[in-house]
Amino acid sequence: MPLSLNEIRERARTFAREWADETSERAEAQSFWNEFFNVFGVNRRRVAVFEQKAARFSGSRHGRIDVFWPGVMLAEHKSQGRDLDAAFEQATDYFAGLKDAELPRFVLVSDFQRFRLHDLETGERTDFPLAELPRQIGRFGFISGYQTRTYKEEDPVNVQAAERMGRLHDALKAAGYDGHALELLLVRLLFCLFADDTGIFPRQSFHELIAQRTREDGSDLGMWLGRIFQVLDTPPGKRQTTLDEQLAELPYVNGRLFEERLPLADFDAPMRALLLDASTLDWSRISPAIFGAMFQSVMDAKARRHLGAHYTSEKNILKLIGPLFLDGLKAELDRAGHDAKKLAQPHRTLATLTFLDPTCGCGNFLVIAYRELRLLELDILKRQFATQQSVLAHVQDHVLVDVDQFYGIEIEEFPAQIAQVAMWLMDHQMNLRVSEQFGENVVRLPLKKSATIVHGNALRIDWNEVVPAETLSYILGNPPFVGSKLMSVAQRKDLLAVAGTLKGAGILDFVSAWYLKAAAAMQANPRIRSAFVSTNSITQGEQVGVLWGELLRRGCRIFFAHRTFRWNNEARGVAAVHCVIVGFALGEVTPRQLFDYEDITGEPHRLLAGNINPYLVDAPDVLLPNRRGSLMDVPQIAFGSMPNDGGNLLLSDSEREELLAREPAAGKWIRKFLGADEFINGTLRWCIWLLDIAPSELRALPLVAKRIAAVKALREASSRPTTRELAAYPALFGEVRQPAESYILVPRHTSENRKFIPLGFVPPEVICGDSNMLVPTSSLSHFGIMQSTMHMAWVRTVCGRLKSDYRYSAGIVYNNFPWPELGDDDKHRAAIAAAAQAVLDARAQFPEATLADLYDPLTMPPALAKAHAALDRAVDAAYLAAEKAAGRKPPKLSTDAERVAFLFQRYQALTSLLPVAKPKKPARQLPVIAPPPPSPISSGSH
Repeated sequence: MPLSLNEIRERARTFAREWADETSERAEAQSFWNEFFNVFGVNRRRVAVFEQKAARFSGSRHGRIDVFWPGVMLAEHKSQGRDLDAAFEQATDYFAGLKDAELPRFVLVSDFQRFRLHDLETGERTDFPLAELPRQIGRFGFISGYQTRTYKEEDPVNVQAAERMGRLHDALKAAGYDGHALELLLVRLLFCLFADDTGIFPRQSFHELIAQRTREDGSDLGMWLGRIFQVLDTPPGKRQTTLDEQLAELPYVNGRLFEERLPLADFDAPMRALLLDASTLDWSRISPAIFGAMFQSVMDAKARRHLGAHYTSEKNILKLIGPLFLDGLKAELDRAGHDAKKLAQPHRTLATLTFLDPTCGCGNFLVIAYRELRLLELDILKRQFATQQSVLAHVQDHVLVDVDQFYGIEIEEFPAQIAQVAMWLMDHQMNLRVSEQFGENVVRLPLKKSATIVHGNALRIDWNEVVPAETLSYILGNPPFVGSKLMSVAQRKDLLAVAGTLKGAGILDFVSAWYLKAAAAMQANPRIRSAFVSTNSITQGEQVGVLWGELLRRGCRIFFAHRTFRWNNEARGVAAVHCVIVGFALGEVTPRQLFDYEDITGEPHRLLAGNINPYLVDAPDVLLPNRRGSLMDVPQIAFGSMPNDGGNLLLSDSEREELLAREPAAGKWIRKFLGADEFINGTLRWCIWLLDIAPSELRALPLVAKRIAAVKALREASSRPTTRELAAYPALFGEVRQPAESYILVPRHTSENRKFIPLGFVPPEVICGDSNMLVPTSSLSHFGIMQSTMHMAWVRTVCGRLKSDYRYSAGIVYNNFPWPELGDDDKHRAAIAAAAQAVLDARAQFPEATLADLYDPLTMPPALAKAHAALDRAVDAAYLAAEKAAGRKPPKLSTDAERVAFLFQRYQALTSLLPVAKPKKPARQLPVIAPPPPSPISSGSH
């Protein structure tokens, strides 16, 4: 067992007294360093190894190194009073003869009475006299094993470690060592590499066993690893007294990690070199918090994508666990202050909390949640025992939080194994912190408790069999990011098995299944609170009504949420998706917190909400139906015309010219065609539009007729009955919706980077394709409202998404939008129309620019930006005037969140006979799923 810090300090005092008057020559240096290392509990055999390695350099122009610990430390000793600067230069001169893996991080020089420690990684230099050694022992944590670190997620060693282990994985797999045995072997090796550099094992003992005792050709490495694993699984009392001295140094680990007997792996020289290469890294620099994220890259990237796995940064995990439980616990601790009696209750609370991540992957959420609980507990202990300064007797008895409070479910075996090991490693790191604070060892070896990580399908197993719902406190995690149309057959079956008879479940994303199972667990124990990271699609579009209609029916309410932000992860390739975080519980939970992002790649700002609805807006729990007609008396919106022609009715600019050159009479029947791409990017496309053509005219156009024949053949060969029926009308588009008047063209899909979806007036002779929607009207005021920030805030909140792009829809977006109520001679109507015309005029100032150019945030002309700002003021004024006229307090409309909260209140007022609910206590209301009104509500003629 390692020495406690108190024992090390006492040994350091003895050492300093005994060598206080030493002035001997170099012959005494060996005794000095033997006793120096003994202060930290390093045995003589290991010191002898350091001296043997140093002897390699005897005979050089400087003589020989006094102590050499490859990869860790080099020590140079001088007689009392000699120049320590020169000693340091001499020490670093030896580097030229070292391999890269042998270069030390620390250089220590001494003249018996003075020490100078150089940290070559940080550039820090520390000088102190021998007498101060007891107060400086913390600087020698790299020897004692009490080295604590601030981890950097971007540290290159993380990538290096993953890549080196990945190469070893690939080599073993290529040699035929595969499957469960390979995965478990890698997990054990990962544990040993961490243990070698973090004080679980005597420093570098695993590396030295491999480097010193195995043959260079690797032929006996598998047998040595099997022997090492066997020793790690054997209690000291059951080990033979004749056990090899180096093996005997290894602790008894238990925890069943080394219990299973694996088939011996056959290594060769390159494989041995790969393992040694990995072991030369300083594994103490790798945080267990991102342990799993890193080593998931060992798996095949394609397989990882199919599993929907996204591994996450610590910063993003804290966004979830903070409002879920951590912030509340910190607040409780702050209320207790330094009162020992008041602190006892939150300490007991910490030890009773239980956590389940039902999609735990490599355990990132569980590991960081555990670390944060342990840090809170350490804060409590420091407050409770502040009067005892740095010493607390039997400190281990006061550490109540343990890994067995954490549960996980993971569908793949390798990540599940890693998750359990990562929890142990974080436990060890936190024990080191406690030991450093109170000077007494907290050692949990052999391992008696462990996190429960179940290898299985979370959607098919009963979560109660993992952890009983009545004992569970929190459910959290990051379920797979798989969209409704991207699920495998097996995933869809899993989802539908959970959804049961839920109507509309077929449109739900895969993550919805975890929400439904968590809701079932909360119904069994209403004290459970849950939070998941999810793709933002479950809070937008049609899915909201299906998923949240069911969750609200069961009594679930959202008590915190992060609105859409870009979620990055730590895995190779760095997946970035647009996500939300939703925390939900049964009944009322306060405070309700909304985290909003002005920039989805930036930091959120926190808002206190009266209620958080399923669209993550501070508004009543309203669910928008997929409405067939508009909520109000406005022009109806429709899809553009769909060719369904296999490309035979559509023409590029060159195809049009070629056709007209050969068949000039076809020009009468060729129209300009606008899909969304043509409209936004200004490209030219044409179509053959044969509505009302006489048979005799068509017969006179043989090239056009050839194209019509191709359309007929294509439709007749279709597997869809409706398409085959269209073969009877091959000269026409499959769906004809072209209006006879000017119309507003609305691209159905457009980039989320644009502040506004570019809309435009189009004459009826230009054919609108089905990648657009159209509103048959020439009303400037209607165009102005649709082109305003008020409408765009609604779109951004409720529309569905294609990847991250806006997906404008009739049923959810347009038909549910609460338009301002304007009279025919309303001054606000005139103001909106004038401002809308100013937007069109600003566009016209740049005739060579496309709409893509004009609405790119980086290239939008100032004149157009100013025109849009004026339009926004006019539209806002119309809404505010209506509120004032109705005797209601005008709302603030400065942010998207404020605008959408107001629009949801207007929506509820328009669809209910009840008065608008005040947002202070809306969670008590039933969700509003408004039916289409019997007749449209007049907003005037737009």
